[in-house]
Amino acid sequence: MGSAQSAASNPRFATASRAFTKQDLEDLKSLFVSLAAQSQSDSKYISPSIFQGFFGISGPLASRLFDLVSQKRNDGMLTYEDLVISKAVYEKGTRDEIEEFIYELCDVNGDGFLERCDLEAVLDSISDAVFTPKNSQAALSSSKVVMKAFLSATEFSHEVEGKAENCMSLADFRNWCNVIPSARKYLGSLLKLPDTVRPGFQIPHLLHPENLSLESLTLQKEHAWHILGALSQTGAQQWKLVYHSAINGLSFSTFMGSISSVEGPTILVMKDSEGHIYGGYASQPWERHNDFYGDMKSFLFQLYPQASIFRPTGQNNNLQWCAVNFSSDSIPNGIGFGGRANHFGFFLSSSFDQGHSFTCTTFNSPCLSKTNQIRPDVIECWAVLTKEINHDKTELVRGSVLERFKEDRNMLKLVGLANSSE
Repeated sequence: MGSAQSAASNPRFATASRAFTKQDLEDLKSLFVSLAAQSQSDSKYISPSIFQGFFGISGPLASRLFDLVSQKRNDGMLTYEDLVISKAVYEKGTRDEIEEFIYELCDVNGDGFLERCDLEAVLDSISDAVFTPKNSQAALSSSKVVMKAFLSATEFSHEVEGKAENCMSLADFRNWCNVIPSARKYLGSLLKLPDTVRPGFQIPHLLHPENLSLESLTLQKEHAWHILGALSQTGAQQWKLVYHSAINGLSFSTFMGSISSVEGPTILVMKDSEGHIYGGYASQPWERHNDFYGDMKSFLFQLYPQASIFRPTGQNNNLQWCAVNFSSDSIPNGIGFGGRANHFGFFLSSSFDQGHSFTCTTFNSPCLSKTNQIRPDVIECWAVLTKEINHDKTELVRGSVLERFKEDRNMLKLVGLANSSE
């Protein structure tokens, strides 16, 4: 009876209610009653502190979300009707409606303009909610450095009279969400129940040998969160280090031997001599081919000093490259992603001491480093483990590629290369 009266008196609530099933509305009502009972409001409304504590967010972003959900009344009271209306737009609306809501959400100071300081506050909220680096100053400092890389991917093209710096337009914001998909997932799931899988809140568990400290890894948890944004949530389970140049040495044959038993996707991460960090997600196992192969799940990424994801554009199928012991100049030996032979989006030669990166239509990606010619400093390869994959097959191992690729060995014997060294 109460809900019927509310719907009759509030047309927006009536329209929003139609976006949910009867069970959905009953669940929302139960949630509201529970939180309102904790708010010491005679069960009439949810207070800001209870709202923020339940959904696990804090700071300026949490205050801004409460403000939007309570329809900007600034009375500190969130009603059941407010909750239904906001979730209808935020979770059930059109893509444009949802993005406009999130864009407005990121304007944490509420002045109608999305400025750099607003986005910094948003990233601070993500850092606190997802990474909680409060246990040490070193962890906090590391997280801040990575967060600056996410901020570096932004464009502020909107000139506003009276503002010393440009602001971020809605188009700028949409572009940022495309290259930082984890931020978009996080900002789009703040009202989902905390006991459910909330996209953007997940971090893969990084498995690595005990003799390799977390600080010595190139791939940090913030980087993993960033890459995960371009994957389905099944990628949020465990990533296992299967090759590290500090342990295995800069050896292509050892690299291939180490990853030959990985049946699923891998993540190749490189830090070059300029200090830039980038790499590629290989959706298919690394196998010897004389041409490009792979599928549209592969992508390139940057991690530092700027963080971005570059997905396939569909303009060509030049996704993964893995050439071993070919003698033709048209088939460069090494591993790579995108572009074309000898002009890849990202390529490491079989010598493993050099490579290159060029602008690439396959992924619409720029040169990933400071210069086109790159020299590796650290190379890591991580196996993305799923329940279907035998985890025991992905230990860090040493060995020759010719020992690992039996079928290739038989083929190489035919051309007299079976006993050649790396």
